[in-house]
This record gives sequence, C-alpha cells and structure tokens, in this order.
Amino acid sequence: MSAVEKSEQRRLSVFKTYKLYVGGKFPRSESGRVYEVTDSKGTWLANAPQSSRKDARDAVVAARKAFGGWSGATAYNRGQVLYRVAEMLEGRREQFAREVAEAEGLSKAKAAAVVDAAIDRWVWYAGWTDKIAQVVGGANPVAGPYFNLSSPEPTGVVTVLAPQESSFLGLVSVIAPVIATGNTVIVIASEKSPLPALSLGEVLATSDVPGGVVNILSGRTAEIAAPLAAHQDVNAIDLAGADEELAKDLEIAAADNLKRVLRPQAVDYARTPGTERLTAFLETKTVWHPTGALGVSGSSY
Repeated sequence: MSAVEKSEQRRLSVFKTYKLYVGGKFPRSESGRVYEVTDSKGTWLANAPQSSRKDARDAVVAARKAFGGWSGATAYNRGQVLYRVAEMLEGRREQFAREVAEAEGLSKAKAAAVVDAAIDRWVWYAGWTDKIAQVVGGANPVAGPYFNLSSPEPTGVVTVLAPQESSFLGLVSVIAPVIATGNTVIVIASEKSPLPALSLGEVLATSDVPGGVVNILSGRTAEIAAPLAAHQDVNAIDLAGADEELAKDLEIAAADNLKRVLRPQAVDYARTPGTERLTAFLETKTVWHPTGALGVSGSSY
C-alpha cells in the first residue's frame, strides 16, 4: 500500500461550516444557534446557522448603508457586476450542481441544468439594468410649455422570502431583479434547503457586489420574517417563499410603514421571466421643467 493510500485511509473529512452573509462578511448567528439540514432522504448534510431577530436587524443596517452607493451607481455598472456574478458561478458550477442535487433530490444532470439556468438568469438580468428605464420611463405629453419626464428609481431596502422548493434557480430569480434595479436586499433562504443560498454568499463576496447589497439569512422563515416585515427601515417585501397564513400575517405587519408588498404567486422559475419583478420594486419620479421663453416661432427650443 502506497503512502498516499495510507494517508487517505487515516484522513478525516473536513465538513464545511456554513455562515450567514451580512454586510459583505460571514458572521455566525448572533444567537449561536444552528439547525440540521438534511437531503430529500433525510440524510444529514450540514448544520446551518439559525438567524435571530438581532441578525435580521444587523442585515437591515448593512443594506441601508449600502443603498446609497449601489443605487447611485450607473445602470451599466450594475449590469457589469451582475455579469461578474455569472462568471464566478460558472467557475463553481460543479459545487452548486452537487448542492442543488442534494437539496432538491434531483439527478446530477437535472441539477446541472438548474445551475446552468441560474447562471443564465444572472446574465439575463444583467442585460436589463440599463434598459428597464426606457421601458417604464419616458417623456409625457402635457398641455403647456413644459418637459414632463418620468424615470424609475429604486424603492430602497427590500426583504425577500426565497422560494422554499426552488433552492437555487428560484433564489436567483427573486434576488437578481431586486438588485438589478438599484435596491439592496435581505434574503431569507429556503428553510428546508438553505445551503445553495449560503454558498451563493461566497460567490457574491468574491464578485464585485459591494458588501451589504445582498444579505443572506438562514433559519426559521417565520421567525426571521416577522421583525423584517415590521421594520421601519425596510421599504418593501417579497413574499415568494411564504405560505398563505404567513403571508397574511406579514402583510398586516408590513402595513405599518406602508411597505410595498409582492404577494406570493405560482411561478414556474424555469421559464424566461418577464419584467414584473424588475418593476415590482421601482418608484416612478416625474419631473416638470419649463421649455423656456416662448418666441415668435412658439418656443426657444
């Protein structure tokens, strides 16, 4: 028996420690709690951090701090950053295919197809960053010597409850449009299958996404979502991963500061998305501007 074979026999496996992703860093849960994550057959995969209310508040602070710089970046720059995420995911394709297969009980081939679709989804939204303003904004005809221009602006800090069953493609499909339009986001990962989401944090940290633009929490969805829905510094909430009862409770909590609420709906994440999620968390700013002094010809312009 060779020395290499003897070494492999003595070697202990190195289990991955999954952590939260908040403010561009990887903290453990403030509570110190973890919970077991298993595959579709009940086999233990890892211990995931169980976020607390304090973790949720910290994520809001990080998202608000990052909002000014991210929303102020050019749309073209945001597109470059999203494309960079796709590039980094392409390099870690095998890792994510394995994690998705374990999380969703898929074959290797189907899991690889899901990962490919998620990478393509990043590219798709990267292409929309500097085009959505032309779709939803524009010049409005008005009576009088005025320019009347409407342009979209990001809503602010958005909480997203990631889909429970689509642990990666669904996750990307709800994160990418929020940040593509200049918002910052706090993501509550799938309670049952959080590992692909936590690994995505590692990709974001090594991409060009500024710290705090995306913050990823894992744990009990209802426990984390409740304080975020009621938080006065959260501007909107996407209830994609909430069941009917939880969604109702969160809508009531969100009404206190008039949050935008995107209600849960049946979505086939494998299909090419429209612009609905891009426009869900955009506000429209309309500006009136005089055209100038009227001359003999009717206008100085």
